[in-house]
Amino acid sequence: MGLSEGLSILVTKSAGVAEILFGMLFFFLYKNKLINQLNIIGLTGLLAFVAIFNTHLLAEAFNPVTTNLPLIGLSVVLMLSLRRAV
Repeated sequence: MGLSEGLSILVTKSAGVAEILFGMLFFFLYKNKLINQLNIIGLTGLLAFVAIFNTHLLAEAFNPVTTNLPLIGLSVVLMLSLRRAV
């Protein structure tokens, strides 16, 4: 993407920390509609990013399609089940 090596490492580490923090937030607040919507948006964005910039990764093992789509589906199911429970 044209970033320097140092900036690339910083962005990668920052993204990893952000994912861990969001995962912990999701773990504790999974019944929150906004958290589920952010999860769906984030996973869709990550999938789109890979599809645009690293297309070859879509054919690899444990690719974004086989990991992100099921998680998006689970968030949708969770949101539907929470709506019915109310």
